[in-house]
Amino acid sequence: MSEFQIAIIGAGPGGLAAAARAAKLGVSHVLLEASGNLANTIYNFQKRKYVMAEPARLPLRGEISFAAASREQILQAWQHEVTALGVNLKLHAAVSGIQGERGNFAISLATGELIAAQQVILAIGLQGNVRKLGVAGETLSGVQYQLADPDEYVEETIVVVGAGDAGVENALALANKNKVFIINRNEEFSSCKAANLALLETAIKAGKVAVRTGARTEKIEINTDAKFPLNYFVNTPHNKEIIPCHRVIARLGALPPRKLVESFGVRFPNAEPTAVPQLSEHYESNVAGLYIIGALAGCPLIKQAMNQGYEVVEHILGHEVTPADEVLLQEKFTRISVHLTVAEGISLLRRNHPLLNSLTTLQLREVVLESTITSPEPETVLFHQLDFSSSLYSILQGEVEIHIAMPDAGTKVIKLFAGDFFGEIGLLSGRRRSGTAIAGKDCILIETPRSAMLKLLTTNESVQRSLDEVSLKRIIRSNLGGEFTEQELDDLVHGSVLKRYNEGDLFFKEKDAVDGLYMIRRGSVTVSREIEGKETVLGYVAAGNYFGEMALLSNQPRSATVRAATYTEAVLLHADQVKLLLSRNAAMRRNVDSTHLKNLQSNANNKFAESSEMVRFLVDQGIGEGTDVLLIDYDRCLRCDNCEYACAQVHDGVSLLHRRAGVTFHNIHIPTSCRHCEHPHCMKDCPPDAIRRSSSGEVYIAESCIGCGNCQRNCPYGVITMLSPAKQHVRTNFWAVIFGEKQHVGENRDEHKKASKCDMCKGLADGPACVHSCPSGAAMRLSPEEVMEALS
Repeated sequence: MSEFQIAIIGAGPGGLAAAARAAKLGVSHVLLEASGNLANTIYNFQKRKYVMAEPARLPLRGEISFAAASREQILQAWQHEVTALGVNLKLHAAVSGIQGERGNFAISLATGELIAAQQVILAIGLQGNVRKLGVAGETLSGVQYQLADPDEYVEETIVVVGAGDAGVENALALANKNKVFIINRNEEFSSCKAANLALLETAIKAGKVAVRTGARTEKIEINTDAKFPLNYFVNTPHNKEIIPCHRVIARLGALPPRKLVESFGVRFPNAEPTAVPQLSEHYESNVAGLYIIGALAGCPLIKQAMNQGYEVVEHILGHEVTPADEVLLQEKFTRISVHLTVAEGISLLRRNHPLLNSLTTLQLREVVLESTITSPEPETVLFHQLDFSSSLYSILQGEVEIHIAMPDAGTKVIKLFAGDFFGEIGLLSGRRRSGTAIAGKDCILIETPRSAMLKLLTTNESVQRSLDEVSLKRIIRSNLGGEFTEQELDDLVHGSVLKRYNEGDLFFKEKDAVDGLYMIRRGSVTVSREIEGKETVLGYVAAGNYFGEMALLSNQPRSATVRAATYTEAVLLHADQVKLLLSRNAAMRRNVDSTHLKNLQSNANNKFAESSEMVRFLVDQGIGEGTDVLLIDYDRCLRCDNCEYACAQVHDGVSLLHRRAGVTFHNIHIPTSCRHCEHPHCMKDCPPDAIRRSSSGEVYIAESCIGCGNCQRNCPYGVITMLSPAKQHVRTNFWAVIFGEKQHVGENRDEHKKASKCDMCKGLADGPACVHSCPSGAAMRLSPEEVMEALS
């Protein structure tokens, strides 16, 4: 039996860095690799793949070099360095078992060979356990989960599922010779590196790649058409689509090889498929002397894994070593206290941030790197009620008060303490803040930006579930009234189901059996009934409210049809559990009865009946996802174009409003002007983060715009144009009447164009110039709720 001081399992970046450090220091070691290749995961990357060296701000340690380069260049350099250092590499050495602990490990190989080691470093990664699509057709011929050589495919239609680095890189490599669709289940490309995103945006702009965001694979079927072997079925927020294609390449990441790792004695903190082992700050597992680094430790980036390989060998040898990110994290924590160490800060975070309890210390460090830690003065307003902002706040120390102005006057005050978080409703729904947040005494907060939270939610099911649970309990308390025990809320929440609906999808039809009460977390719905053989809209319900109580209370079939007005997420509370709680909670029953009575009266009055076609028109035009929609009442409009002229005055001579363009139904005209959506499509994939939302709700374009045109392509309403700085104002009809002239566009085509859109006259005291300049009051900017109220 061979004996070594350190056995390293897995010759990926982390394992190579560990073995190189051991070789450099003359430590007895062996590097065991199951495949026949050095860095097998990278070896299996697509040919000529350009590998990024991120995070860029993180320094690299150790003997093995790494800089952004092609797959081939990196592998060649590593092979040369490993050989030069004399690393004891053993290929085709698959490990089948590990027994023992520090000082006495016995490692079994699949060949039957035994290896003894004093310490073990596990760096096996995840790629042996790839995620499948999980839908019908996932194993059909032509559905694959790897891509070796993009040049093998020519003049094909290919669907790439997955918006991480692997999916984006595959799509880019295939786009040169094929027609490529990339499917992103999220609305933003938050899981890929900035450089990859920039390349993808260039490809989209050039028409080489088509994107479907907020999309979910429904199924894959064999296509009888000889031209396309497969039909790929996908649901997007606005429709269902069938994409005939030659192949589907799914790059959905991988899960830890849990059974194998558990057989080594390593424990996982929970049963979540995405869970990673809980490790010490020096990467040691619950098995003394068995260390885990790299992707299996929750750190999938190459540079992270390499630094960990270097650091773990230094620790094993008893050398003082601090993590590579220590200085960056220390800068964060010293903003609170110059005496607070990183270890103490992470400990504070773990104690007082239950939402992140499932994360390892390494993952927590990554969250802190992307967040802002502050210690605001008492009475500092963090955000105001009705502000638009979407970051998540967590209280590490002290308290925060949430002041909510109630409709019936008065203010409701909710106190939150260390361990609580807030702001999740704005994060999830995209709607205005429901209250004003005010810092209390000795308050320490961590503010995590929306992009970082979205990334975390897509990669950690436990965090997603915890956030969903707390947000749902708050929605229930806010909407249903009454005082609930935690047990009652737990019973409701644990029996609930989160459902997603695309625009126009049915929740239920009139006369359907009752399934429960629906709480809208995001989006909005229309409520309709069949009147004289025609579906007539009776109501409109937006995020933060509920529906379905009428049939629940009457014990009768559904009395109306409910459809999603836009992409909508709703939580279904099971009927039996809601009824049980209603029977026990008098305050809740009174509140629901009151809502029920109002809805009965509204239905009796058929308040939307006369304007049902108008409501349907407005919903079809996307009013449901807007926050401030410009409408013009043509019965009152003088066609003077004061609105355009006023817009031009505010925006350096360029009118961002096109009154005559747009759509009209009866007397209501929707001109080509920004709707300032709850979840702005234009914000998706903006490389310099130039499209922003102000606290008062205006979606605007900052000076940092680079003119990539992504926002223009992503906007479904055609309200963004690309203009050069030299573009001159087009004189309106009003200007021509007064001054007897009409001036046309003057544009320097050599100048770099930038995106331009309505910013709702951000900062103007009187509000949108188009509205307050209208002499007849025909121009109106309204929220969807205000529009529906006006129509009622």
